[in-house]
Amino acid sequence: MRDVAVVSFAQSPCLRANRQDDMAETLLPVIQEGLSNTGIDRDRVDFFASGSHDFFEGRTFSYIESLDAVGAWPPVSESHVEMDAAWAFAEAWTWMQLGEGDISLVYGIGRGSLAADLDQVMPSQLDPYFLTPLRPHRDALAGLQAAALLDAGLVTERAMAETVQRCLADATTNTAAAKAGHYSVEELMAAPYVATPLRTHDVGPIGDAAAVIVLAAGDTARQLADRPAWVRGLDHRIETHYPGVRNLTDSVSARSAARRAAELAGFAAMDVDIAELHTEYSYQEALLATALNVKDAHINPSGGPLAGRPVTATGLVRIGEVAQRILDGRADRGLAHATNGPALQHNLVCLLEGE
Repeated sequence: MRDVAVVSFAQSPCLRANRQDDMAETLLPVIQEGLSNTGIDRDRVDFFASGSHDFFEGRTFSYIESLDAVGAWPPVSESHVEMDAAWAFAEAWTWMQLGEGDISLVYGIGRGSLAADLDQVMPSQLDPYFLTPLRPHRDALAGLQAAALLDAGLVTERAMAETVQRCLADATTNTAAAKAGHYSVEELMAAPYVATPLRTHDVGPIGDAAAVIVLAAGDTARQLADRPAWVRGLDHRIETHYPGVRNLTDSVSARSAARRAAELAGFAAMDVDIAELHTEYSYQEALLATALNVKDAHINPSGGPLAGRPVTATGLVRIGEVAQRILDGRADRGLAHATNGPALQHNLVCLLEGE
């Protein structure tokens, strides 16, 4: 396998609603920061890959607007995924494994605040004959999964509140977080439900932001960063889109992706210092930590998605947060997780390591 590493990460603050900037204006300063960290300009990049979703923009081919920030002339090699940009990262990493180039730039931009009524949009991810016509509330399926875990004795409402308490406290040092603070568990558990047993703080706040990662191969990576964050293993697996035929108390796809990533990396989730998990809901931390077999790692030291969830960039931010801690020497090994689809349907695991 070809050595490929993250050499730069940049992100914009996660705002509850950014009505000042269009897609290109949000993205451009983040691309400039990501490139300036490495001392290169756009002309050195061999491949651009991005992730965003028309559902949230309310218009087709909306990502074309982001190319104004990339620059369309002279022509560039680029690709786009209509999902979280963590999968654009996977595409760029695979492209570099084929030896097509030495430097890739991956970006994700999420503007979840634009959708006027997410409850009319999100059900389109479901089975079109039986579930979509029911138009479940955007958090309803997550509430059912959380209830299944409670019934199985795998999590408690107090444990969920403790997860939120820790994440929001950690987020007080994260300048990109949309939400942070110090709360007592009792204070959190007194909040009203939004989709039983989920309370407001159990749901990651949707916001607007962009994130950029620069990947480089071999000696090029060593020239661009003092301590590259090498991608040692990466895999993603998907389950059926019909949650009624899944065991919602487990994540088979996350478990399978972690196993394959470990085979490639030569170390497993239990060996990492930090883990950034794409937990859009508080109960998912316990479920994923079990499925991935995360043991003593500090989970979501950035605060994680419970402190800010820029849709379609949240998973890429998880990879960037792990990579940044390796780049600046705060961690040696890390695991980044991303998810897509309802109730943890599709899961990606990336294992990174410093030298």
